[in-house]
Amino acid sequence: MILLIDVGNTALKAVLYHQQQLSALSQAQLNQLDWSKVTALVYSAVRQSPALTDLLAKANTHQVSCVCASVTSTIAGIKCAYPIVKNLGIDRWLAVLAAVSLYPNENVVVVDSGTATTIDLLSKDKQHLGGWILPGLDLMVDAVTARTEKVFTDLSTPYASELGTNTPQALKNGCLMSTRGAVEFAKTKFSEKSRILFTGGNGQLLKKEYSSGDFNQQLLFIGLLFWYENQSI
Repeated sequence: MILLIDVGNTALKAVLYHQQQLSALSQAQLNQLDWSKVTALVYSAVRQSPALTDLLAKANTHQVSCVCASVTSTIAGIKCAYPIVKNLGIDRWLAVLAAVSLYPNENVVVVDSGTATTIDLLSKDKQHLGGWILPGLDLMVDAVTARTEKVFTDLSTPYASELGTNTPQALKNGCLMSTRGAVEFAKTKFSEKSRILFTGGNGQLLKKEYSSGDFNQQLLFIGLLFWYENQSI
C-alpha cells in the first residue's frame, strides 16, 4: 500500500492506494494505520504541517520510504510553463499531471477552487500553458466585507448565478460570477474544444454552473500518484 498525503492551505488529507484503488482516510483511520502494510509515503505540501512531521516520523520508525513531490521542467513528456519551476505551486502541478492521466490528448482547463482558486491550462500535446491564481470564493467575500463599511454577508445565503436583490446575494453571486468569468476566458485560449476539470472545496459548486465538465475530489492524489510512478521518466 502507498500512503498519499496532501497538505493544502487549510488541511492535511490522506489517501491509501491499494489494488488500483484510492481510498480516503479519516483522521481516526490514519491514527490506526497498520504501518507494516505501507510500502511508501508520498506527499506534497504547500505549507509547514506539524501533523505531516508526525507522520514522517512514524514512517521513519517503521522504515517506510518517504518521498516529497516536486515540480520539474518535464515529467513523462509533460512540459511545465514556468521558466523557474520551483515557483509553481506543487498543488497546481499535481492537478495538471492528474489531467494528463485522466484525459490524455485533450485540452483541459483545470480549476482548483479552495482557499484560492487556481486555473491552469493543459494542451492536448502535454504542454502546461500557465494559469492564474485568484482569491477563493470565501476569500473574495471576506476581502470585500473587511474593506467596506456597508457591504455585508451572512452564512445562510448560498452562491448562485442570479442577480442579487439584497447585499449578501449581490456580493456572493458577484464573486461566483467573477470566478466563472475567468474560467470562461480560459476556455477561449484554446482554438479547439476543451474540457473543464474541477476540484477543491468549492469545485463541485463551480461544476454546477456548467452542463459539461468534470469534478474530481481526489484530483491531487491522482496527480501525486502519477508523479510518483513517473518521476524518473
